[in-house]
Amino acid sequence: SELIKPYLGSKYKVTEVPKSLIFYMSKHSGPVNEVQWCPVLEQSHMLLSASMDKTVKVWDAVDMGCCLKTYSCHSCAVRAARWSSCGRRILSGGFDSMLHLTDVETGKQIFSSNTEFRISALKFHPAESNVFICGGFSPEVKAWDLRTSKVLRVYKAAVQQTLDILFLPEGREFLTSTDAVSRDSADRTIVAWDFQSAAKISNQIFHERYTCPSLSLHPRESVFVAQTNGNYLALFSAQRPYRINKKKRYEGHKVEGFAVGCEFSPDGTLLVTGSSDGKVFFYNYHTSRIIRTLSAHKEACVSATFHPVLPSLLATCDWAGEIKIWQ
Repeated sequence: SELIKPYLGSKYKVTEVPKSLIFYMSKHSGPVNEVQWCPVLEQSHMLLSASMDKTVKVWDAVDMGCCLKTYSCHSCAVRAARWSSCGRRILSGGFDSMLHLTDVETGKQIFSSNTEFRISALKFHPAESNVFICGGFSPEVKAWDLRTSKVLRVYKAAVQQTLDILFLPEGREFLTSTDAVSRDSADRTIVAWDFQSAAKISNQIFHERYTCPSLSLHPRESVFVAQTNGNYLALFSAQRPYRINKKKRYEGHKVEGFAVGCEFSPDGTLLVTGSSDGKVFFYNYHTSRIIRTLSAHKEACVSATFHPVLPSLLATCDWAGEIKIWQ
């Protein structure tokens, strides 16, 4: 992409809050669960989307605003899809309990496996590009190795469902957020794991009685946020014992049972989240104040993600199947 070239190799400038809509892309016939920019910076004009319409799509979301490819390897809703670190493959998991690794160019499946549970979360290991973790409607979370097409390790969570997975820096530890909230206790809502030994490090991280549909790591500081169904984002230390920051809460948006995603801007100054009323909220990370809200969608906005190179480009998606690009 000619638009991206001038930014490659230069220091990322301060993230600005986008003001105007550039592209409106609507080819999905069902809700879009998540969108992700290609992690290979030279190819980061490409955006990946996973939808309840059983498809995964790749878009040119920087230059043209059009769909480049559609992959229809799943027989049910696709809940999670991730780029491989090389940008040549897409890992997807769906409610058909299937995992597929698809070649972006040919559309062929390099690897397929039945997990025996509906998949709701997938994350590649930050240091080992052939290893990923898969979770969903199961009491177990599994680490897979693509080289052997086998399960490496099983993490026994004793929950009904894993909602999200977050690797901490270097990948020695990771967090899972679960639906294990009962009236009398809220332990196991967020669980910290030792990646190698599969041992639980802590399940006493978040004590409020809310589930946390998504987790996001700060790019520069040792903290992470958890999106909560209490309609706020909670901030935690990313180091043991993962204490909550009681002085900062990011409030104002609505979650209300949707798996609303959240993330930090690449420079770490902003926190962006969707909202079940269709808006996008931009918070100042340091003060936790709302900087701006964007009336982005008519239906629930479940994902908002900043471009890794272009300082104010944002992709959003919603429950009506729309994807929008803002600048």
